Amino acid sequence: MSYGPNPWQQRHWDARAAANFMAGGAGAGLVVTAALTGAPAWLWLVGAALVGVGLFAVWLEIGRPLRAMNVLLHPRRSWMSREAFAAAALFALVVFTAFTGVAAIKAAATALAALFFVYAQGRILGAARGIPAWREPLVVPLIVATGLAEGAGLLLALWVLARAGEAPPAVAAWLFALALAARLAFWLAWRERLGAARGVDPRALAAVDAAGRVFKATTLAALALAIAVLLAPPAPLLVGAWPVAALLALVGGQWFKFTLVLRAAYNQGFALARPPVRGVPRTPVIRQG
Repeated sequence: MSYGPNPWQQRHWDARAAANFMAGGAGAGLVVTAALTGAPAWLWLVGAALVGVGLFAVWLEIGRPLRAMNVLLHPRRSWMSREAFAAAALFALVVFTAFTGVAAIKAAATALAALFFVYAQGRILGAARGIPAWREPLVVPLIVATGLAEGAGLLLALWVLARAGEAPPAVAAWLFALALAARLAFWLAWRERLGAARGVDPRALAAVDAAGRVFKATTLAALALAIAVLLAPPAPLLVGAWPVAALLALVGGQWFKFTLVLRAAYNQGFALARPPVRGVPRTPVIRQG
């Protein structure tokens, strides 16, 4: 493709890169929720598997996959390197817990590793200074809150489905509701700041708004369901609402992250005050002396 002074959509990351943010963020959120609630080890393993799926997808995108280990060489200045180290710590802690049992100190360490992993994902986007939709600082807490909401929702759904309608831990339910509220608040603030920022291409805003309609609708619906179940008297019928709420949270979050990475990723172009024109001579420079 040809490049010029006008913004263009990035072509370096495709759906495989987006899958890292989609599967990895949800998996890390699941590990955080499982660790905080003392959930069975198999739920920790599901979360780690999702993180692995995301990393495998982005590995497939690399033009020279055998050079993937180079990502570990720059932890002092690269958030991709830090993401890789956080993933390694997460995998090691989850496997260790699966074989030795859940304990408070292992749960705390695993939750921190998973939380740092999804935080690093947000910082990877924020480090792309040429893409306004990514470099807006609020994208970091937005990515973290979205991953936590997806992960908490997954735990609630898997718990209910695997245990024949047994009520899930209250801590997970409240974390789900709080993460949903946080991600909606961060999205609204991020969108407002993005609309006022310089260099944002209208096509990027159109993509963000299209995904935002789904994101806001599903988040509000999931939050309403979560609050209704939390505030209502215990009832077996209401427990079945958790998988529905989790599905809503996943649909909105996954579509938003896919759109953010692929469809809203317009850079700001080149800021040239006087673009060069073929056939027009340069203005002569008069030197003193």
